[in-house]
Amino acid sequence: METPPEDAYPQLLSLAVHEFRTPASVVGGYLRMLQRDGETTLTERQRKMVDEAEKSCGRLVALIAEMSDISKLDAGLIAVARQPLDLFALVGEVAGLVQEAKDREVYLHVRGDADGARMNGDATRLRIAFDAVFRAILREKPGPSTVIADRRFDSRGGSKAAIVVVADAASVQTVCDRAPAPFDEKRGGLGLALPLARRVIEAHGGRLWSPAPSGNGGDDAALARGTAIISLPVTE
Repeated sequence: METPPEDAYPQLLSLAVHEFRTPASVVGGYLRMLQRDGETTLTERQRKMVDEAEKSCGRLVALIAEMSDISKLDAGLIAVARQPLDLFALVGEVAGLVQEAKDREVYLHVRGDADGARMNGDATRLRIAFDAVFRAILREKPGPSTVIADRRFDSRGGSKAAIVVVADAASVQTVCDRAPAPFDEKRGGLGLALPLARRVIEAHGGRLWSPAPSGNGGDDAALARGTAIISLPVTE
């Protein structure tokens, strides 16, 4: 019987992970052996080349691990942990550790409710997801600026949610007033961190989106790529 399309995609990813993982592990192992082999004399230039190759191989291994997580989440093979946590406190912790753009004087500040967003979730996966989203937004800023992670509650629709709006200070309310549009996950330099982040958020019953275009042209594209809104259900 033919495999349904919705099942074929995670199976293909799983197969790709399996096929990539073995050669990447072998190459990485040999490179580390060269780095540690005291009997092999390498020139400074050769050692630098081996070090860079080992770093690149490590990046490939990380990408393979992200592919593996995506395939498992899509296939329903990963059950996210359900431990009590405070989402707003977690967001504050993650934001304080993000160093993505400080060399360009682009900084991330948090404001709004500092705590009280109680939920049951996987703190480790949520930290990684928020880190990825924060880094993606900061990378869009070309020069000195401050990005705000605004923490607030929303009770529309009869259920309470914690909202985190990531945007320039002057754009936070504009972003909140716009209709939602898909968040652009196709960004270079971040591997599969954003597709994985979205899946983790959705696995917790949440959403990740960007503001929809206003229809007036102008800075719509820059606003969409430079902002993110995350919503997660919280317990009363």
